[in-house]
Amino acid sequence: MHVIFPSVALIILVSTSTLSSAEDRRELVELPPMMQQHMLANMRDHLAAINEILAHLASDEMDKAADVAETRLGMSSLKSHGASHMARLMPQGMRIAGTSMHKAASRFALSAQEGDVLEAYRKLGDVTAACVACHEAYRIH
Repeated sequence: MHVIFPSVALIILVSTSTLSSAEDRRELVELPPMMQQHMLANMRDHLAAINEILAHLASDEMDKAADVAETRLGMSSLKSHGASHMARLMPQGMRIAGTSMHKAASRFALSAQEGDVLEAYRKLGDVTAACVACHEAYRIH
């Protein structure tokens, strides 16, 4: 089930259309084309996972939200994302932001499993804060 939140779509549209690459001051991380496509696919899946998590939270399905978070974003998802192959090509700050996001997702999953809705939302904010920090500092094309 994919639910699109209009405010998220608007933010993405505005943020991608307001800067030309000449004005973009983020650090360019050059990757081989296949790895760049792999990273972009991972990030699209991360965004889709966050969308699914929000839909589960809205339906009071805390266990499902926790499962999506851990399997698609959390520390146990690293192997499926090829993180060890990607990390060696990333600047240290980008690796730190990525690790922060994955750890935050695992912490969110634990909060969601415990059923603490407010704390789960706080922890989900930590996940998206790591995404924002990385996307504000780095670009891959």
